[in-house]
Amino acid sequence: MTTVTELLEPVEADLEILLSDLRSLIGAGHPILQAAAEHLFSAGGKRLRPGIVLLISRALASDGGLTSRHRRLAEITEMIHTASLVHDDVVDEAATRRGVETVHSRFNHRVAVLAGDFLFAQASWHLANLDNLDVVKLLSRVIMDLADGEVKQGLFRYDTGQTFETYLEKSYCKTASLVANSARAAGVLSGYTEPQLESLYRYGRQLGLAFQVVDDILDFTGSDQQLGKPAASDLSSGYLTAPALYALERNAAMGVLIEREFSNEGDLDEALGMVRDSDAIARTRQLAETFAQESREALTWLPDSPYRTALLELPDFVLSRLY
Repeated sequence: MTTVTELLEPVEADLEILLSDLRSLIGAGHPILQAAAEHLFSAGGKRLRPGIVLLISRALASDGGLTSRHRRLAEITEMIHTASLVHDDVVDEAATRRGVETVHSRFNHRVAVLAGDFLFAQASWHLANLDNLDVVKLLSRVIMDLADGEVKQGLFRYDTGQTFETYLEKSYCKTASLVANSARAAGVLSGYTEPQLESLYRYGRQLGLAFQVVDDILDFTGSDQQLGKPAASDLSSGYLTAPALYALERNAAMGVLIEREFSNEGDLDEALGMVRDSDAIARTRQLAETFAQESREALTWLPDSPYRTALLELPDFVLSRLY
């Protein structure tokens, strides 16, 4: 099975530069924030989001080159993503992420909230300095979407009346908006036309949705170790994702368990059983495959290059996490 590292190989050197640049960009005078940021950027994440921006930027350049503004865009993308993770971990009270202590576990809640704010502010500042209003609008929208997704997720806890649309909207805000808008922004910086920008956006959007849907399946089928967090943690926290919503359609009794917030002993296991015994996982897998297919189709117009190849293999990689 292909790994992320193999897929991102064409931009491996760029990602190395990105990490050292991020460390120096974040090097503000505040030792605690600096320590928090250092801790985050060395936490060995997959760097998938900036990797996608770099692959697209090189795929769009006739000589496969990379401008300093495209590099900066990739850095901003990673800053925004990291800032959102810090805040997510505070909201979810997660003790670890990818096996590394979260910022608030290592320092405290106050430092974590400030470190997240600090990264969002840094990202906004560097974004403004790209001097491109369209790109500023695209990535400011992402920061709004991330907050919106987090708020929506909290509002709809244990809510059996929420629609599938609500779930997809929340998934878009939390996961797909960043990939979609930064992909489009790379095209804006390269001077591409509106239809091409739209297809770059669509690639990122459908890829991000596929990624989120796969995550939601793994929450039911993966092991703690594979997930880097306890399995079924979404459902136990009252977050209803595609598998739960599909199972709920088939079995109204599940709604009773959710509405009483799994307060009786055995409620959660019973609900998990209902998901696993229904066609919910299969239907969700079908949904992920559709998103992945649409993502691939969006970029077929790109000229042939190792960067295009990697971009077209990414949707399959996202699905491969299921098998």
